[in-house]
Amino acid sequence: MQPVYQANAQLDLTFTRLVDVPRALIWRAWTEPALLMPWFCPLPWKTIDCEIDLRPGGLFRTTMQSPEGAEFPNVGCYLDIVPQEKLVWTNALLPGFRPSQPAATSGSDEVNFLFTAMVELADAEQGTRYTATVIHADEAGCKQHAAMGFEAGWGAALDQLVAMVQRGF
Repeated sequence: MQPVYQANAQLDLTFTRLVDVPRALIWRAWTEPALLMPWFCPLPWKTIDCEIDLRPGGLFRTTMQSPEGAEFPNVGCYLDIVPQEKLVWTNALLPGFRPSQPAATSGSDEVNFLFTAMVELADAEQGTRYTATVIHADEAGCKQHAAMGFEAGWGAALDQLVAMVQRGF
């Protein structure tokens, strides 16, 4: 039985874009650490480390670095993986589905919220329909994430991913 996601406008942030690159290459950029690191967070931030164990319960770990050089490790757990179609992960669980504690996600101790994220890919006439959704545990976390610039930030990262794919790996 497949789990069913039910959207909640008070708790979820989402956007969809059509991008002119094949979904197989977007999938690789999301699932291979060396390909994820160059684009994963909007410049001038950097992703300086990444580890991926691509299976349900597997590790998804990144370390982001602020322009000032501060490092912010993020550890999560994959929940659902449909190759070249869907990735679902959360920072509410550690690898092996162990419960986690909220941690600072982006340079501020006040910005520490639990979430589940989904990236969904589908063929489109001009390339790929890319949908990113972040499901928050509460309205406060959703509002914090929106105030951080969810769509602008995730959109800038997607633009960086597309540019990288178009340049060639």
